[in-house]
Amino acid sequence: MTVYLPGLNETDLKKIIRAVHELGSGRSNAIGTVTLAVSATSTTVLDQNCAAGSAIILMPQTSDAAAAISTTYIPAATVQNGSFVVQHASNTLADRTFTYAIQG
Repeated sequence: MTVYLPGLNETDLKKIIRAVHELGSGRSNAIGTVTLAVSATSTTVLDQNCAAGSAIILMPQTSDAAAAISTTYIPAATVQNGSFVVQHASNTLADRTFTYAIQG
């Protein structure tokens, strides 16, 4: 679900239109996957698309992640340029995997 991203000096109008069309269709490069740290209460995610003030949306990808969603959140204060921190309950399960999307 990635979007074609033309360079800053791109002059080919077709490439620019393609990028705008893909963005309008919901494609994005600001997505990723995170697996919550085992026996810890937080997991730091490094992502160059993250900026202070971004909204991070989590979507569980495993049944254990779905079961953990009620105790899993991202405090706004932890969303920084290049990273964010997911707070969660400590657990020994190693498959609490989420897809995330960054907006803004």
